[in-house]
This record gives sequence, C-alpha cells and structure tokens, in this order.
Amino acid sequence: MSEVQKVTDYLRMTVAHGGSDLHLSNDAPPAARVHGKLRSLEKFRLTEKACKSLIMGTLTEAQRSELESNWELDYAIQVENVGRFRGNIHYSKGNIEASFRYISTDIPALASLGHYPIIEQICQLRRGLVLVTGVTGSGKSTTMASIVKRISETRSGVIVTVEDPIEYIYPHASCLVKQREVGTDTKTFPRALRQALRQDPDVIVISELRDLETIQIALTAAETGHLVIATLHTMDAPQSVDRLVDVFPPEQQQQITSQLANACEAIVSQRLVTRPDGKGRALATEVMIMNHGLRTCIRERKIEQIVGLMEIGHRDGMHTIDESLDQLVHTGQITQEEALLHCRDRKRFRASS
Repeated sequence: MSEVQKVTDYLRMTVAHGGSDLHLSNDAPPAARVHGKLRSLEKFRLTEKACKSLIMGTLTEAQRSELESNWELDYAIQVENVGRFRGNIHYSKGNIEASFRYISTDIPALASLGHYPIIEQICQLRRGLVLVTGVTGSGKSTTMASIVKRISETRSGVIVTVEDPIEYIYPHASCLVKQREVGTDTKTFPRALRQALRQDPDVIVISELRDLETIQIALTAAETGHLVIATLHTMDAPQSVDRLVDVFPPEQQQQITSQLANACEAIVSQRLVTRPDGKGRALATEVMIMNHGLRTCIRERKIEQIVGLMEIGHRDGMHTIDESLDQLVHTGQITQEEALLHCRDRKRFRASS
C-alpha cells in the first residue's frame, strides 16, 4: 500500500479536481465527489486503522469527547489557501468514517448561480419566513449564503445566524453579521433562537429547520416583524408546507398552519442537474411567492392546489420545477432524459420529445 496522505492533502486534491465532497471509508479508497460522481483519489483501500487515524487527527479534545458521547459529530475544518469544509464523522459497521463538504471561501453572486431575477426581490423583504429547500447536495447552503451576502451589502441592520457548523464566513458590510455556531457559541438551536430575539436582529438566519421547537420559534420570529431565512430538506414547495405542519401533533396543526400561512413569504426549492458534457451541473429551481390565494390554500390545507397556483403566478415571479427544467432543455443546458429524472409531470416532457 502506498503512503496515506493527511486529510488536508486529500481535501486539497478534492478541490483541485473540482470536487464538492471527500469521503473517507474503511476498506475503500479516499474518494471525491466530482460533478455528482465519485472519483477515487488513491489506488489503495484505507485500512480501519488508517481511516480512524486520518479522521481523529482533525479533532480537538472537545470534539473527540463529543464524538465519544454522541457517536457522531458535525464540525468545520479550515484549510489554508483552500477554504472551509463541513465535516461529518460517523460510525459504519463499528468503524469510524467521515465525509467533508467543500465550502468555497468566496460567496458567489446570486446571478452567477443561475437563479431567476425574482431572488433579488426576495432579498428586499423586511419580514416573514423565507425557505431555501432541496435534497442534500443541491446547493441550498450556497444559495442562502448568497442571499445573506446580498442583504448585508444593500441594507443597514443586524444579521444573526445560527449554524451547525458555521460554513460561509460573512464579512461585516452595511450590516453587522453575528455568526453563532451550535456547540461552540451556543448549546442548542432553540436556545440560540430565543436569545437571538434579544439581540436586536433585523434578519435571523437558521442553517436548518430540524425540529418542532426550532420551527415554532422561527415562525414566531417571522410573525413578529423579523426576516427569517432557513433551509429545509424537502424537494419542493408543497412538500415543504406539509413537512413544517406534520412535525407538530394533530391538536397543534391548525394553529401552525395558520401561522405558516401568515408568516411565510417565499419558498425557493432547487436541484442540481447534470449537464450533457458531464462538466458541472445546471441549477433547476421552483419559486413560490406568497399571495392571497396561496395563503388561503395553505390555511385550508389544500396542498394539492399549490402547484396550480404557482403555474398561474408568473406575474408574482413564480415558476415551477418543470418550467425551470423546460427552459434548461430548450437552452441546451440539460437533456430531455435528464429532465425526466427530475420533473414533476413526466407526460409534459415525453410529449415534447
């Protein structure tokens, strides 16, 4: 077996190959995810001992203790002249393994990501809840970072973020940005959010809505005049509404549905779709902008009507995932076959092929 590199070396190699993630697993070569596909960085397989040594060598004593207690750990690594990485350590069949997500030092401009112009208008909101949703690896964190950066450059105020872990670093611009990391600066998301309301915030940023308590505080903050921006692991706008409500017990769902209808201002859902040449991926999005019809629809839990209201909501800046995919096909950024893998209405794309 050839000599095992340091984790930082593998992280540098991942970025050099244009990769988004590094995976370290027992009995497998170190591998980078490049444009959605895994690529081995070595010809040899890591032994259990080598894999554990690589991973544990990145941790502080406090982080080792947390891993021992909880059996998993989220944390961040800074690599000089490369950038930050979000790490997750976990056990698999009794062996310690890890994955690392690359977070570019530079926060991209919204226009460069491929979003529709309506996103710029969302950045001008002063209150309410804005959700950025998608599956793991769909670019939610990058979109949210770009929104926060845009807000910090175009208005005066205080932005408080609650993250686990901190990913992008926001410089102070026209806004003062206070970034708080769960486990380092605060103990829990709910506790940090309650405290954030006492820190004179204009904007509250939540890296992920994970549980009932966090969702409840976020909705209350949005209702009481703050702009709350958060991510959610859901595929589209209707699923996002369902997920937020279904977290609560049945006796609370009517109240939460009403709160959500009042507080929510926009849902941006996104997916990264492979380009025909295999070099990178194109951004497909769905945007729901709250209007009277949608508020009524959500309040009455007629979730099945949301897509139809988005389809006729072009004047408000709305579009569906299928409309976005259709545009990407017509501009040659993705193939018809690729659109079929991600669309909501397969008949639409089969009919146009």
